[in-house]
Amino acid sequence: MAQPADPSRRSSRPKTAPDAPESAAGNRAAAQRLKMRRELASAAMELFATKGYEATTVDEIAAAAGVARRTFFRHFRSKEEAIFPDHDDTLVRAEAVLNAAPPHEHPLDTVCRGIKEVMRMYASSPAVSVERYRLTREVPTLREREIASVARYERLFTRYLLGHFDERDHHAGNDDPLLAEVAASAVVTAHNHVLRRWLRAGGEGDVEAQLDHAFAIVRETFGSGIGAGRTAPASPSAAEPPALVSMAPKDEVLVAVARTDAPLDDVMRTIERALQTRRA
Repeated sequence: MAQPADPSRRSSRPKTAPDAPESAAGNRAAAQRLKMRRELASAAMELFATKGYEATTVDEIAAAAGVARRTFFRHFRSKEEAIFPDHDDTLVRAEAVLNAAPPHEHPLDTVCRGIKEVMRMYASSPAVSVERYRLTREVPTLREREIASVARYERLFTRYLLGHFDERDHHAGNDDPLLAEVAASAVVTAHNHVLRRWLRAGGEGDVEAQLDHAFAIVRETFGSGIGAGRTAPASPSAAEPPALVSMAPKDEVLVAVARTDAPLDDVMRTIERALQTRRA
């Protein structure tokens, strides 16, 4: 684990502020890069629609965008890649959502928020997204490229969920590793189902509300099980109390001790499990 920085070393550094200009310059460069990628993608899609995918060349795409061939290849490795200009940036944004998640947010909720960045990418340009969908259905090469892009998101979310549980911890009753992997796939599948339905409807309707409904189903199906197989430490530290500890029922009374910042759903699930154990 990384050690905290030494305050004395931090204070001894010269008080200069080069980071802000450098950061601003980096942001401008990134924005210009994305703008050029989108212009090339727009030119490519117009040519694909009028000439057909197979008949369109990289030289024609570059010329339509008003740039040289070498400029095209600075941004894309092939013409099929040009039709998906935003996936790299969206993947970065989705990962940023995961990295900035509040410590007590259910990891499945975090993943659902992360994949919303993907939906927002499509929803920001409905007409382009609908046309892209039509092309990917007609051109196998583009369909394969889209599948590969989706797989990157699924790997990201699976790693995130598995990172909250010990993948090697397969003791009896602990299904967290299995649930984490299945839940990540379920989130991606739910997202893709809603996205396809929205695209087939011509990009009409409140797609984010539809997505929230789908995620509620995933959360209800998988969310309550994740974490159920873990046990609290035998001797919790006073300095670091566990998120939730339930004490064995005695004389028909159940005593539960919870941190004030423990999620209410987790508290209720633990109490429910303890009551069920008592009744059994």
